Amino acid sequence: MATLVLQTVGALAGQFIGGPIGAALGQAAGAAAGAAIDQRLFAPKPPHVRGPRLTALNGVASTEGAPVPRVYGRARLGGQMIWATRFEESTVSSGGGKGGSSSPKQTSYYYYANFAIGLCEGPIAEVRRIWADGRELDQTRFNIRVYRGDETQAPDSLILAKEGAADAPSYRGLAYVVFERMPLEDFGNRVPQLAFETIRPLAGLGEAIRALDLAPGDGEFACAPAARYAVAADGSSRPVNRHMLVAESDWTASLDQAQTLCPALGRVSLSVAWFGDDLRANKCSITPRVERKDRSTSGETWTVADLTRESAR
Repeated sequence: MATLVLQTVGALAGQFIGGPIGAALGQAAGAAAGAAIDQRLFAPKPPHVRGPRLTALNGVASTEGAPVPRVYGRARLGGQMIWATRFEESTVSSGGGKGGSSSPKQTSYYYYANFAIGLCEGPIAEVRRIWADGRELDQTRFNIRVYRGDETQAPDSLILAKEGAADAPSYRGLAYVVFERMPLEDFGNRVPQLAFETIRPLAGLGEAIRALDLAPGDGEFACAPAARYAVAADGSSRPVNRHMLVAESDWTASLDQAQTLCPALGRVSLSVAWFGDDLRANKCSITPRVERKDRSTSGETWTVADLTRESAR
């Protein structure tokens, strides 16, 4: 409609100003302006694309009357879901725009799950590794709490907040794991199939250990409590002191495991390994050394006393 009106008005105005040539130019200008107005007023709205939405919390088994396993030593368990809340949903919208933009609007949905998995009869020492859909989880990326299953354990703080003090169970005698706001995006918006490496040492030996010797080896950052990464020329990186996904570094993971397996531990003796250059003791010099002089590391620069990476052998 606006195209016809402005086309006519433009032709008349152009005729008045410039004759036949002005009429043609005015008609063309009016047609373009009218087409833009019609496009804005009457163009169809762009589609609104919505991502998949979750309707039920499925994944981990929850079977009434399932037996409670009894573990000795080390075992990999699947567990049973013993508590869960409704999943939490958040949305992120993009695209669309104002004023008749033709770009589609897209809404994506993200989900988080709160749940508890019962493992076995307690007490256990620790849950060392966790797998989700067959891949080991980096436990530092998730809010995970492990309950060893003794007879004095208190209710989990999340369960207590959701159920209230009168209805929050302590699950005493049962070892279980609580996941708080676990993001489900990487698992297809569902609770993944979980497996847990559960450690329950026999009573006696671990409880009797009062001291131990810790020999971390000869890595450049073997005793660093935080992860250190070697940076390659293309910008990629790999960890040099983190090969266990239960803590920030292998050092921290080792100390945590020592404390859980030896609860009476009071002293730790550290053995530091340096390097010699001769098999003859009277000719051998002991010095700190680096693995590579051209290595670049993030987080911390290698140094021992007055030695740097450039000056060390």
